[in-house]
Amino acid sequence: MRAVQFTEYGPPSVVHVDDIPEPHAGPGEIRIAVRASGFSPGETIVRSGRLQGVIATPLPYRTGFDAAGVVDEIGAGVTGAAIGDAVFGMTAMSRRGANADFAVLVAWAPKPAAWNWAEAGGATGPLETSARVLDRLALGPGRTLLINGAAGGTGAVAVQVARARGLRVIGTASEANHDFLRSLGAEPTTYGEGLPDRVKHADGVFDCFGGALPDLIAIAGDPAKVVTIADFAAAEHGVHMSSGFSDPLAVHGLLHTDLRIPVAATFALEEAAAAHELSETRHGRGRIVYLH
Repeated sequence: MRAVQFTEYGPPSVVHVDDIPEPHAGPGEIRIAVRASGFSPGETIVRSGRLQGVIATPLPYRTGFDAAGVVDEIGAGVTGAAIGDAVFGMTAMSRRGANADFAVLVAWAPKPAAWNWAEAGGATGPLETSARVLDRLALGPGRTLLINGAAGGTGAVAVQVARARGLRVIGTASEANHDFLRSLGAEPTTYGEGLPDRVKHADGVFDCFGGALPDLIAIAGDPAKVVTIADFAAAEHGVHMSSGFSDPLAVHGLLHTDLRIPVAATFALEEAAAAHELSETRHGRGRIVYLH
C-alpha cells in the first residue's frame, strides 16, 4: 500500500510516498480503507530534525494520526462496528501512519452524514486536542477564553467546542480571517505586538500558534491559566504544553450540532511535500487534508 513517510530529516522534499506492507487490526482495533486523512502540523518540526534528542523519532517515520474511511477489518473484541461502516477516528500515537491507503484505528465514531470525506478526515485531531486543553483549563459557562491562532486547523474547531461549552471566545487571527471567526462565534482581534492592550483579560488562554507566551500570561494573569500546543518554550515560562492522547472522541456528543471542520487545502498523498510547504507558511484557514 501507499504510505507517506520520511527516511531522513530535512526540508519538505524529504517527505515521499513509499510502498509498504498493509497493517492489520489487532484486538480492540479496526482497520479502514482510508478516504481522507489529516495533516499533522507538529510533524513538520519532527521532519526538520529539530526534535532529535528531545523525543524518540526512529526512521522511517510514517506520518498522520487521524483519518476517515470505510471499515474493512475488525479486531477481536470490537463491538458496534461492521464491515462497510463509514467512520472517522485516530491511530495509536506510537503507530501513526494514517496518511496511507489503510490505517488501523484505536478510537472511532460514525462519520456524520453532513461531513464530506475531507472534513471527516481532518476532524479527530482538532476535536481531541480541543477537548484535552479545555478540560485542563476547566472554565465554566460565561467565562472568557482567548484562543491564540483561532483560524487554524485546531483553533477553528476549538472556538466551536468552547462556544458549545458556554464560553465567551476571543480569537486572534489576521484581519482577513476576522469575518470567518465571527461566523464561528468568536470575537476577533489581531495577533502580534500590543495584544495585551487589545485583550485586557481572559480567564484562560489556549495557544495554538506559539511565540507569544509573555503576552498571553500577562492577559491571563497567571501562567497556570495558559495552555499551549505550539510553543516549545512553555516550560521556561511555567506554562503547560499539552500533547499526547486522551479520548480522541471525547466531544463526539457535539456532532449532533452544526460543528464545522474548516479545510484549508487538500492534497493527494503524492503531494505530501507540498502539504508540508503550505503548513510551514502558517497561513491556512482550517485543516490541511490528504484525499486518497
